Amino acid sequence: MGMFPLDWEHRPTLRTLGYESSAQKKQIGILGTVVRGVAMLNRPLCTGVLRKRIQKDLAMAHVSLLPEEFFLLKEIGIITAIVLFLPIVNPDMIPFVILMGISIGYMIPEWWARGRIKKVKSAIVKELPDAIDLLSLCVNAGLDFMLALKWVVEKSPPSVLVNELNVLLQEINVGKTRRDALKDLANKYELQDMQTFSRTLIQADKMGTSISEALNILSEDMRLARFRRGEQMAMKAPLKLLIPLLFFIFPVVGILVAGPVFLEFIEKSPATQLLGR
Repeated sequence: MGMFPLDWEHRPTLRTLGYESSAQKKQIGILGTVVRGVAMLNRPLCTGVLRKRIQKDLAMAHVSLLPEEFFLLKEIGIITAIVLFLPIVNPDMIPFVILMGISIGYMIPEWWARGRIKKVKSAIVKELPDAIDLLSLCVNAGLDFMLALKWVVEKSPPSVLVNELNVLLQEINVGKTRRDALKDLANKYELQDMQTFSRTLIQADKMGTSISEALNILSEDMRLARFRRGEQMAMKAPLKLLIPLLFFIFPVVGILVAGPVFLEFIEKSPATQLLGR
């Protein structure tokens, strides 16, 4: 543990909004220091492509963990799964239980991270049309893009998209070009709507066209896209209801309708009467 400094990956980060920075402002404490020191032992196991993939997933999920700490969660999950399953199985199944515990314990943090990523992406897709409307209103009122972005960030309630716009604003203020900041934002989440938003602003900046006109067209397209997604979800509803109907509702209706008839047929059946005689 002494070979790896505990603060080896602490870098200056941009200020985020209050609901995100509360966890960062909290002091780690003794227990957190010990856990981080144990997690540093996983550094040789978490390198290369795996490390980059975990960093990207944690950034999208808005989880303030290091890749080594995330790998430590996997190890804790593996040990917990094995300890829970071993006492309830036969000795002959111990190798199978160990393999199952490794698989389940390794994948539980992955499922948790993917669930958070899915929620973050759905929140961004839901909030993006409203944010574009606000930007369009501010630009049409006479503000330039940077002032409009600052107004939206300061006046909007805290959310995932507002936090990302705040990071975008600060990256541009500290010297990153607008095009690079927009490209990084689009590549971070790999969302079609976010890529369309970034591509439209980059093209408007490159071609020298009016940003207000581009935002107006983009806002209309985003709302049409959200309307189409709502129609698509409504069309999928009958298919999702099919399984409960087949396995839970139809059997009950069949029992209620055909049960009394079947019982009456058994009681009054000629074969039953002949056997009774």
